[in-house]
Amino acid sequence: MNGTHRGLNRALLGVLGLVLVAAGAITILAGTNPAFARRWTTAGADVWAGVQDSLAAAKMPGADISWWSVGVLAALVIVAVLLVCWIASQGTGRSNQLASQDNDTGKTTVDTAVAAHAIKAALTDNTHVLAASVQSWNNKSWNNKSRKNTGAVANSGLKISIQTRKGASPVEVMAAVDHLVEGLDQLLGFRLPVLVRIKAGTRTLFARTERVA
Repeated sequence: MNGTHRGLNRALLGVLGLVLVAAGAITILAGTNPAFARRWTTAGADVWAGVQDSLAAAKMPGADISWWSVGVLAALVIVAVLLVCWIASQGTGRSNQLASQDNDTGKTTVDTAVAAHAIKAALTDNTHVLAASVQSWNNKSWNNKSRKNTGAVANSGLKISIQTRKGASPVEVMAAVDHLVEGLDQLLGFRLPVLVRIKAGTRTLFARTERVA
């Protein structure tokens, strides 16, 4: 539901994984096979000698530095900028506005906090639920559909995360959340795209019988 580039992330992780696997395999082989270790050392020395020759043959006029060094430095700067942009793109798309509607008298907006407060308050007395969190994300494809059908714009989709108690029935928890979402849809006048995540963790294992706020 967010703006994270999952395909790019998977590709980068796949390439990194292959590099690490190859490095691990070479390390193991060099540690267990003396002949391979000697060939690897010789090949490394030859490559380094070739690099030094290339650097010496391409020095900048009037400077004790090679054009190759400048090129490598520029490439590293570009890679660093791309990595910063990639990191900044992770998890983007979060929104504080749930929906909006234009009419003759003005514009009405609904903040995500309204839905979050309503859902958390409704689940307060549910004995199966330890905690709940609500987030919203931009959903441009849904905007056009909601505007066409109702005149309103569902600026975001909802993500509802539910922390359940040990032994809680996911079916019952899901039914309770469905009821809340249906009520929210009726209140807004159109259906919202909703992702519900029911999870358990360390807090579930060590939770007391009584509810902890």
